[in-house]
Amino acid sequence: MLPVTLDRTSGEPLPAQLAGQVRALVLSGTLGTGDRLPSSRALAADLGVSRAVTEQAYDQLTAEGWLEARRGSGTYVTATRTPTTAVAPRVTSRPTRPTSRPTGATSRPTGATSRLDTGTPFFDPRLEPGWRRAWREVSVAAPPRGYDDPRGLLELREALAARLGRTRGLELHPDEIIVTAGTTDGLRALLPELRPGPVAVEDPGYRAAAETVLTYGREVVDLPAVETVGDLGDAVAAYVTPAHQHPLGRVMPAADRLALLEAARGADAVVIEDDYDSEFRYDVAPVPAMARLDRGRVVYLGTAAKSVVPTLRLGWLVAPPDLHELILRRRTITHAGAAWPSQRALLTLLRDGWLDRAVRSARRVYAERAPRVAEAMSPYATLAGPLAGMYSTWLLPEADARRARDAARVAGFEINLLSTYARSSGLTGLVIGFGGVTEAELDQALAALTGALAR
Repeated sequence: MLPVTLDRTSGEPLPAQLAGQVRALVLSGTLGTGDRLPSSRALAADLGVSRAVTEQAYDQLTAEGWLEARRGSGTYVTATRTPTTAVAPRVTSRPTRPTSRPTGATSRPTGATSRLDTGTPFFDPRLEPGWRRAWREVSVAAPPRGYDDPRGLLELREALAARLGRTRGLELHPDEIIVTAGTTDGLRALLPELRPGPVAVEDPGYRAAAETVLTYGREVVDLPAVETVGDLGDAVAAYVTPAHQHPLGRVMPAADRLALLEAARGADAVVIEDDYDSEFRYDVAPVPAMARLDRGRVVYLGTAAKSVVPTLRLGWLVAPPDLHELILRRRTITHAGAAWPSQRALLTLLRDGWLDRAVRSARRVYAERAPRVAEAMSPYATLAGPLAGMYSTWLLPEADARRARDAARVAGFEINLLSTYARSSGLTGLVIGFGGVTEAELDQALAALTGALAR
């Protein structure tokens, strides 16, 4: 029997309690790689709960990469607290700036009407009254008489701390949070405070992150997005999207998270966790933030771009204490900070429960649209990662991807090539977003894509 105890008087669901305690047993070394867990039926009987509780907990931990279900054998631990080997090669250096881009990588065609991208979320029209109410409250609220607190509005930081504790498992004091003007603003605040050296960025990966690193005069080194990283070389930071790798969609397995943290400790580097859309899992609960594993080594970046709208330009940063103080000192001197009206509006959206309703609504829409995209694309391409979030990525030859992309453009839709996210990985395919279009537009775009691929 596992040494776990469930509290039925707690507000935390029983499956979440069980998953958290098993996760803690792995991290403490009580459970090690290869250990076999009781069956979900046996554990349910031992704990006096329904089998659904243990099954949900096991499913969650399997999705996060802590456990592995072996058909006909049982459920086994797959990650340990301290990795002993580095199975991935050393990251390789890159020039400070790319010399060229693939033809047509960033240009938008004349007449394109809709973007099927990774950054445009679904906005439920039924939530428009609450959105307007938030801005009415901004219009009657008294703005600060001078420059605001560079950390952001205290009330907003309090609301964010409560939300991050509830949804991401991060127990934070409001003063540990710095409100930013989005993810890249948080990255811009962090980069000057790091010691000299290159920054490792996932490849393929978030293009804005790599460009921001280059803009600050730092070299970018390519961090393999689908391999275990055991050596960061001379990199001073590693930028990753562990909950939903951008753009491949992969969840970083627990063992790989631990290996990356160990590599960061060996290099005296920080891990920059971009947690951009973790709330939009359809199958299990959101994967816990990587920052939970080592608050002294991980810089956590969050954003409202995917849950509200990108143009709100708001995010949040949680850094280890030494970096937090350096960032705050510079922001105080330069009067840097997120726009007060946007902060005030987000505070109202959080207090009214609007944001929770928006996330639930969008998650339902994405859960319905993602299988439609998969059904259309599966005959022609290979899915790069599990279905989650507001986009999916499909692997296929570059020539086929370009032919399909061009056909979609003719039909009035802009779809990104996977090659524009890659530097040295050489991966090719299509990255298909489905949040910012109507049902009819999605069907039209898929028809254009599959028509071209069928030809």
